[in-house]
Amino acid sequence: MAPMIDLEKERQEILNAFRGLLRATKNRTRQDTQLIRKAFDVAVEAHKDMRRKSGEPYIYHPIAVARICAEEMGLGATSIACALLHDTVEDTHITLQDIEDLFGVKPRAIIDGLTKIPDVFDQNTSIQAENFRKMILTISDDLRVVLIKLADRLHNMRTLDSMRAEQQIKIASETKFLYAPLAHRLGLYSIKTELEDLAMLYTETDIYNEIQSKLKSTKDVRNRFIRRFVHPIREALIKEGFDFDIKARTKSISSIWRKMQDKDLPFEEVFDLFAIRIILNSHVELEKADCWRVYSIVTDFYQPSPERLRDWISTPRANGYESLHTTVMSPQGKWVEVQIRTTRMDEVAEKGLAAHYRYKENQKDDSKFDRWIAEIRDLLENPDLSAMDFVDEFKMNLFNDEIYVFTPKGDLRVLPTGATILDFAYDIHTAIGDKCIGAKVNNRLVPLSYQLQNGDQLEIITSPKQKPTEEWLRLVGTARARQKIKTTLNEEKKQIAEDGKEIVERKLKNYNIRFTPENIAILLRFYGFHSKTDMYFKVAKGKLDLSKIRDLENVNGQLMLERKSGANQTKDKHELDVYPKINKKEDVLIIGEEFKNIQYQMARCCSPIPGDNVFGFITINDGIKIHRNNCPNSENLQSKMAYRCIKARWATQGLTERIAAIRLVGIDDVGIVNKITEVISNELNVNMKSIFFEANDGLFEGKIKVLVYDTEHLDTLMRKFELVEGVKRVERWVTADE
Repeated sequence: MAPMIDLEKERQEILNAFRGLLRATKNRTRQDTQLIRKAFDVAVEAHKDMRRKSGEPYIYHPIAVARICAEEMGLGATSIACALLHDTVEDTHITLQDIEDLFGVKPRAIIDGLTKIPDVFDQNTSIQAENFRKMILTISDDLRVVLIKLADRLHNMRTLDSMRAEQQIKIASETKFLYAPLAHRLGLYSIKTELEDLAMLYTETDIYNEIQSKLKSTKDVRNRFIRRFVHPIREALIKEGFDFDIKARTKSISSIWRKMQDKDLPFEEVFDLFAIRIILNSHVELEKADCWRVYSIVTDFYQPSPERLRDWISTPRANGYESLHTTVMSPQGKWVEVQIRTTRMDEVAEKGLAAHYRYKENQKDDSKFDRWIAEIRDLLENPDLSAMDFVDEFKMNLFNDEIYVFTPKGDLRVLPTGATILDFAYDIHTAIGDKCIGAKVNNRLVPLSYQLQNGDQLEIITSPKQKPTEEWLRLVGTARARQKIKTTLNEEKKQIAEDGKEIVERKLKNYNIRFTPENIAILLRFYGFHSKTDMYFKVAKGKLDLSKIRDLENVNGQLMLERKSGANQTKDKHELDVYPKINKKEDVLIIGEEFKNIQYQMARCCSPIPGDNVFGFITINDGIKIHRNNCPNSENLQSKMAYRCIKARWATQGLTERIAAIRLVGIDDVGIVNKITEVISNELNVNMKSIFFEANDGLFEGKIKVLVYDTEHLDTLMRKFELVEGVKRVERWVTADE
């Protein structure tokens, strides 16, 4: 026999729930209260005969959803009213036209977006996929549809215990697959975390309960540690006059479980179980400076990990998230994450895009989120995508800043978009990366250059004989992998160079030349190297002809850059062969004109381009080398071997593009590379051949090779580089491999 229901008691509880909703609605006007009350009255009447699976009146659900919108998302009166009404059209006699008549056009559009699609599709169509697609259709028109839907899903997950076990698994899995990532993308981190934890509660119940139990048992120890850790920071912040609040947040059970899986650790060895959050009351114009001041104070007490600094203040995430994250070492030898943000940033972090859009009024530029919305709109406009294909594509788009791939055991790895096999290998371990020869992706063999896709499952194939090569630097997209490769290459190069050094020393001894720094410096200039390691490496590899050393003047064991007279005489003959073939009227080489049997090339030491003042130097075996007049070697060539120097000028027509190298130095900042490459992409008729950037101690050095027509073309590009914020010096760069 069913228990007796006290309708009066229920009515009073419903009214109390509604009053709680009103209290949770901040800064509401009289009109707001009237709108919410009107929506409540309509919803109560529409759902009066309906009950949930738990047996409680159905109206509790829309009230709870509306409260999530108000309290946890910070949405306004219209959203709250729509949340109260979100199931009326689907489950009651209320129509969309009724909604429009009672509340207007905008609420009708929102409710329509929230209403499920009737089951009229063929048996092969996923109704849930169609529902999800329809909801996302509204994302570019009114974000509130998605936000209310997430609130709806959150309350459903909170009350999932009344459902059958198979339904629990289905809904929990769907939540983890689509709704939690969507909440993450929208900046609703608290909601995303709770959705993941609730999904784990039903999909991995035993593990969830075990971790939860261990968290409870270690709570007191953790709290004592937090108090000791925070104390000196709190005292210093007070002394500096900051208005602040410090909170300690225990990591979610799902995130702890992921860390245990990723690092292959037991619970007891996961040290960063919590994060310290410092929230500042700061003026908008002082936010960034104040956050970095607090960072300085924190790191005065505790040593930070440079690799785990995250500056999302200078470059906020696509969803508007702003915060400064660092991980520091405590005196107890445990890593602790410290998050530094302002009250405004914290509200955006907790309430996502709902809060972000309230602060957006003072922003001129479109946010990254707006661009993401545009990408979603393009996806929706693709007529060839089925509902299931759309869900797959949208799922990937949720992570367009990063990709998620899996190890053979199913462990999740997060990498940036564009990452390759090598990036994945080095993400696992340096030794795996160094020995990687390929991989199986989804059981299919792929090369090292393969770019990873969301959802790929990888098995790295290694060989003990494999070694990193210079080519690998072109195949990786992460700084971690690039740095590991460079380190290995440099170590190997140094070892090989030692063998080359011994060869040079023996060769100089055979030629009665002293092995001195002065002589080595002359050899570097003679062969065109910038470092001894590079020269010794080439020698060891057998790619440098040391016999040419005999062509240099040797005065009592000391080398001179000028050649022996015999070599000059040889060249004199070559010179006589060349002169008759150049412009006899002006006795000048016209660069760009065709001359039979005359070889000329641009000198690597100065890399001239059209527009530079140049001269030709007749070499022994390589024809004529074109040098800039201000070439570092010009003075030596012109003064000591003037008889081999000839006039040269550029043809006025028919010149082709030539490679010019530019060196940039400036302040290392997030996004600086993008700013520089954007200049190149916006510059008409400039093609980039290569680009290399390296950062050290807050400064960056960039080296870029571009194709230009002449010096005027190059100067224009360099002037534009000088205008980029953060760039302090721009200059021509000379490379040995031009």
